[in-house]
Amino acid sequence: MLERRALLVSSLPEYEEEIGRWIWCLADVRRTLITELTGISQSLIDRKIVGRQSIETLLYHIALIEADWLYIEVLGTDWDPEISSLFPLEHRTEGNLTHFEGESIEDHFYRLNKVREVFLSHFRSMDLTDWRKPRALEHYDVTPEWVVYHLIEHESHHRGQIFQMLRELQYGKC
Repeated sequence: MLERRALLVSSLPEYEEEIGRWIWCLADVRRTLITELTGISQSLIDRKIVGRQSIETLLYHIALIEADWLYIEVLGTDWDPEISSLFPLEHRTEGNLTHFEGESIEDHFYRLNKVREVFLSHFRSMDLTDWRKPRALEHYDVTPEWVVYHLIEHESHHRGQIFQMLRELQYGKC
């Protein structure tokens, strides 16, 4: 017999209730990604499938984009040097994501977790007014609410790519 589950979105207690619900969604996407990748071999995360990126490249990209949206769009400041130091490679080479390899899955988890820790610290004290206050950038206006929505969408998209790549790599279909 299957165990009955409750599929609910909860508000995380350290946040304004509505913001906490969105942050819960952001955390849920990350939880499933980390769960699936825990214990993965170095050869699987390093391997680049023809015409696509490696899993490592996508993990680096996910963390970098989250940090970039935090500092540029939400805070409107320069990157914190500690966070910046986590990204030694240029993001793109000739328009493509820069290939990244040779770093352990634990190092990738550290980068993802460190960026998320800093990201979340800025949202804990945010109220709904600031959450919905547009930040005026050169080419668009953006709210922190939309940034979180976008990061959920962005990481979900790449999580799907990573899971597909894992299936192909593990079952020899590449």
